[in-house]
Amino acid sequence: MAPVSTRPGLGTAVAVTRWSRSATATAALSVLVLAVLAVLPYLAGTGITQALVTLFLLVSMAALWNLLAGYAGMISFGQQAYLGIGAYLVWLVSKTGVSPFAGIAVGALGCAVAAVPIFALLRHLTGGYFAVATWVVATCFFLYVTNQLWLGGGTGVSLAGQLSGLPPVVRQAYTYWLALALMAAIVAGVYLLVRSRFGLDSRAMHDEPAAAAAMGVEVQRTRWLAYILAAVGFGGVGGMLIVSTLYIDPATVFSVNYSADMLFMVVIGGIGTMEGPIVGAVIFFAVQEWFSSYGAWYLVAIGAVAIGVVLIAPGGLWGIAARRGWSLLPVGYRVRDVPALGSAGPPGAAGAGVRGDGDG
Repeated sequence: MAPVSTRPGLGTAVAVTRWSRSATATAALSVLVLAVLAVLPYLAGTGITQALVTLFLLVSMAALWNLLAGYAGMISFGQQAYLGIGAYLVWLVSKTGVSPFAGIAVGALGCAVAAVPIFALLRHLTGGYFAVATWVVATCFFLYVTNQLWLGGGTGVSLAGQLSGLPPVVRQAYTYWLALALMAAIVAGVYLLVRSRFGLDSRAMHDEPAAAAAMGVEVQRTRWLAYILAAVGFGGVGGMLIVSTLYIDPATVFSVNYSADMLFMVVIGGIGTMEGPIVGAVIFFAVQEWFSSYGAWYLVAIGAVAIGVVLIAPGGLWGIAARRGWSLLPVGYRVRDVPALGSAGPPGAAGAGVRGDGDG
């Protein structure tokens, strides 16, 4: 925090800060929660850890989709393409003798390579055109894999043979720890990214790319960076999907349902915030767990939650907290008044006037 100017006659200086005591508490609590979650396989059964793997992957997907849509303004209905690419790359490298756990890194890097030519074709599209085009790309991958017998065709592929040497309890523990580490890396990576120059540029171009470009924002560079980094993350999540389930098929891994789930989590949590996608993922996971055994009622419950949130809180559930000044993971700037040197202001007046918040 550093004063940037003094306003004559008022005895105050304008100060800018990007952190807060609540953010410090959040960071400390996050480290504690991660530590507890890390030792959970020693304390709980596989039933609990398997469910938590699903939650970790949901949080990862929500954070990545929010990076694209909430910050860079690129609504995508085709990120399942990278889930599939990452999953199939893990299966392919495991056939060469490489551990599927190590193959997750290969899947993530492979998605980065694939994202370059794909985004080169899509980069001039915006809005609904971009969203539909990404869905078409994912559908093309689905059709290609379905018709390739060397990739298992429509029946899919399995990792059961490659991981048969590990006891089920050990395999589940390794899967759990990798999913936890992946989620932590993705959430922390997205957070650090949006606090950087990328965050400023992406929020500037979110609604009006042309106006942002006129002000000096490198719009295309920001879009490239967001798309490729999101592809890397989704590739890692796709690799975790096949490792955790031991089986995938093209109809499932390339399903547009994944995009619908991501949209649901981010919208009900709060698009364009760091906290919102995490809240949305937890809610989606809870509804999924409670109603999944009721067949079609599961979809009814999901729809009811979505309609209720949109009517009550158009900005998402975290939007309600944000309007009250809550910010557990601040990414913007807070401008406030502090006493200038030599001023006769009363003690405790520092920071009394919050002039703005860039957490958006």
